[in-house]
Amino acid sequence: MRVSIVVPFLNEAEALPETLRHVAREARAHGDCETIAVDGGSGDDSVAVVAAHPWVRVLSATRGRAAQMNAGAAAATGDVLLFLHADTTLPPGALAAIAAAARAPGFAYGGFRHRFSGADWRLRAISALHNFRCRHARTFYGDQALFVGRTAFAAVGGFPLQQVEDIALCQRLRALAPPAFLPLAVTTSSRKFERMGIWRSFGRVLAILVCLRLGRKPPQAFFADIR
Repeated sequence: MRVSIVVPFLNEAEALPETLRHVAREARAHGDCETIAVDGGSGDDSVAVVAAHPWVRVLSATRGRAAQMNAGAAAATGDVLLFLHADTTLPPGALAAIAAAARAPGFAYGGFRHRFSGADWRLRAISALHNFRCRHARTFYGDQALFVGRTAFAAVGGFPLQQVEDIALCQRLRALAPPAFLPLAVTTSSRKFERMGIWRSFGRVLAILVCLRLGRKPPQAFFADIR
């Protein structure tokens, strides 16, 4: 079961080394995988950081996670596509768990439980709420390392070219099959939540979800620092 890891990035020179270190560990353990990193026009040293890892294929695409991930998926050769944010790290055994889930009859998509890197209790509480919501709504946030069967990804047309592309894709995929919600947890850097303010950041997430529930487009300002 070949896994293609697609990492979209934009000005993530600080986060990428740790993310790629964990990817390299998983690649050694699993064996049958490839890593494709897709730049959205970085102005820092991100491309050089990725290029220092010769086992990573580097592509460029139009800025925007959806466009970048679609470009990576188009170049991928795996049976399963793992979409990994540049500031999110994989737990030990991640690729083996994905491969096992993908072998189940009718598999379409799945994701991991989430946690933040910070120790603040509010971050742990927010992750717990994210995990609860995802289990019941059958949708994953992008920082939960969403993975999708190649056939299912093609069947729904890939990521919609819009904001909140992760939820939009899951809403299409859940019509095909229930998701695989793995017991392992990926870890996302808490820097953005801490920089903006934990409660303010959480409030923004809730506002986006309310807009989606009401069928309204969330304000573009909500995505100013999302990359």
